[in-house]
Amino acid sequence: MSVRTVLVTGGAGYVGSHACKALHRAGFQPITCDNLVYGHREAVRWGPLEVGDVSERAWIDSVIERHRPSAIMHFAAYAYVGESVTDPGKYYRNNVAGSLTLLEAARDLGIGSFILSSTCATYGIPASLPIQEETPQVPINPYGASKLMVERMLADFEAAHGLRHVALRYFNAAGADPDGEIGEEHEPETHLIPLAIAAAMSGGPPLQVYGSDYPTPDGTAVRDYVHVSDLAEAHVLALQWLSSGGASQSLNLGTGQGHSVREVVDMVGQVGGRTVPSAVAPRRPGDPPRLVADPSCANRVLGWQPRHSSLREIIETAWRWHEAHA
Repeated sequence: MSVRTVLVTGGAGYVGSHACKALHRAGFQPITCDNLVYGHREAVRWGPLEVGDVSERAWIDSVIERHRPSAIMHFAAYAYVGESVTDPGKYYRNNVAGSLTLLEAARDLGIGSFILSSTCATYGIPASLPIQEETPQVPINPYGASKLMVERMLADFEAAHGLRHVALRYFNAAGADPDGEIGEEHEPETHLIPLAIAAAMSGGPPLQVYGSDYPTPDGTAVRDYVHVSDLAEAHVLALQWLSSGGASQSLNLGTGQGHSVREVVDMVGQVGGRTVPSAVAPRRPGDPPRLVADPSCANRVLGWQPRHSSLREIIETAWRWHEAHA
């Protein structure tokens, strides 16, 4: 078993591919496992690609036996909140059952460290801000519920089998690799920043701003945006934490600063030097007015400090990537 080899499920996706680059830079060998339903083959640049699905136990066993990783980073999941509401079975089968298969493989094949890509969606609509790790987790959609169930499974697998883990609860992942090698490309795209950039570059159709009557300074929803490269760095630090014998953790990854939809749209216009056409649409059901992290625990435990997560740098890196790949 190689202590420098890491199995990265979903490593051809947005955050997973950035994590693979960060792992490579830190001297690790990432092995990407991806079914390429939403991932991109061209985003796999820092290690081998194994094409398959983590729900297939014989396949995942064969990959682990060939590469002998010492740890797993698990990004593979469906992540469209709206779709999870209309098709919950898809999310429970893939996100929960697939993760269970992977955990059982880790248990049976002697992998002792597991890092989970989790989400602030496990908190639902918080009663107070900023959100701390002790904030009650009351998800309001099947996507958040599926991730919370995987967190629970990790705790149970540690109690029964000694599998140590770090669950990293992201807030709003955004931006692109500062070197321009990889970026954000979803189909369909639902994230605000790439949608605003697309609207600005094409001149239409207008960006839909969902809700302008929230109890926020400008009436639009406020979110905590964190650069994807900073998220990737947190995964490397979490791996190093577990490798050095650190205890299991659940940690928020955010900046502690919120930006409204209007602020994001205005910054896209400033960075791109053009107007972002937009139109106000009704609120989406279940969207909280504000979601902002308290990242102090990740700062304290991992020594993690976001370095690229100013709103301007997030949008500048995203704009450059989308311009180069238009």
